[in-house]
Amino acid sequence: MALISLSLTIGMLMVLSHVVRGLLRQVVHGELVRGCLAELVAAAEMVATSYEMSRVFGNHGIIAYSIILFLTILWRIRTWDGVTACPYSLLGQYVEKGAQYHHTMLKILAQLVGGVASIRWVKYMYTIEVMHTHTSGDDIGYCESDIQVPVVMGFLIEGSLTCVCELASRALGEIKPKYAAAINSFFVTSMVLVAFNHSGGYFNPVLATCLKWSCRGHTNTEHIIVYWAGSILGAMLSIKLWNLATVKKVLVGFFKPKEE
Repeated sequence: MALISLSLTIGMLMVLSHVVRGLLRQVVHGELVRGCLAELVAAAEMVATSYEMSRVFGNHGIIAYSIILFLTILWRIRTWDGVTACPYSLLGQYVEKGAQYHHTMLKILAQLVGGVASIRWVKYMYTIEVMHTHTSGDDIGYCESDIQVPVVMGFLIEGSLTCVCELASRALGEIKPKYAAAINSFFVTSMVLVAFNHSGGYFNPVLATCLKWSCRGHTNTEHIIVYWAGSILGAMLSIKLWNLATVKKVLVGFFKPKEE
């Protein structure tokens, strides 16, 4: 029953976020303001659902967590419509498409504001025990680091797997196979599981910061190195690699369906 309640909570948060973003498209006409608000809402959704998924893992194990993670990523791929909730995605647009610098920075700031507000709200809901799954036994004030390896190794894990995920996403976007969204979601979920017991497998600086900033077991400087420098540099590396004809050919060939 607890798993069903947590799953319904996650689903409700995602649907609510989707509805709010739809309303923003209708009532907010300024492109920059609309974009910032959409990033804020998406980041809030991401952080809130990820916090609930941590409860799924803690209470029901890795299999239940993996299934819900896969479905959550699939939902985001299908419904976010250009919203990223991820700093390096915006930085990639700045590098590749020439997006305005101050627009990029404002959207990243909006992501952080949305994420921080979301985690505070979710923890408050646990404090007042809104649902039966929110119990007084939940120590919401305690935070343990997910960095279980040396900082350099954590940096390399978050960076390299972010790079791999970005390259896979680009390759799938290039060939557009029938089940591209599901394949992409499965691939990202797999990479999260690879990194799970080493760095946590966040692959998103905003998500990692909102959930794990100042946690016991690492310093804030180490957090920035692993989750901000690691994933951002990994994403930038993916841009460089994708622009190499040989790499692009290999990746597209790997994901391209075999002809009968």
